[in-house]
Amino acid sequence: MRIKIFTTGGSIDKCYSTQQSDFVVGEPQVGRALQDANVGFTVEIEPLLRKDSLEITDDDRRVIVEEVKLEPCRHVVITHGTDSMALTARALGGVPDKIIVLTGAMQPAEFKRTDAIFNIGCAVMAVQILPVGVHLVMNGRVFDPDGVTKNMELNRFEEI
Repeated sequence: MRIKIFTTGGSIDKCYSTQQSDFVVGEPQVGRALQDANVGFTVEIEPLLRKDSLEITDDDRRVIVEEVKLEPCRHVVITHGTDSMALTARALGGVPDKIIVLTGAMQPAEFKRTDAIFNIGCAVMAVQILPVGVHLVMNGRVFDPDGVTKNMELNRFEEI
């Protein structure tokens, strides 16, 4: 099994910058998480963006869509910030013959208490068993991009 992972930034990759005295999008964390889990499949990780999802533009989404279309691997995971993840998932809706799973985190992977590692694990399992199409995987659930919302109060994704 081969899985391609594109990273775009978001909270999953945030770290604290002492120079800026703020959280910034840092290096992709998915590779470390998968290495620590000693996964039994081939993975290729390609960073596309290093942005908070609120900063991702329609032009950025076009780049993501084009990169996914050009990718020969059929199984694709995209790590993405949670605020505009569903928008990007909907933009990917026209990509044929691929299983595409978007995931992210409410808390950075570097935090002691984070959902990032669980969400990454769920996403790599989901991309292996879901049908062709675009799916969001968050909080232990699989969502249709057209029927999901981020519940800020409960800090999780839910069906509309």
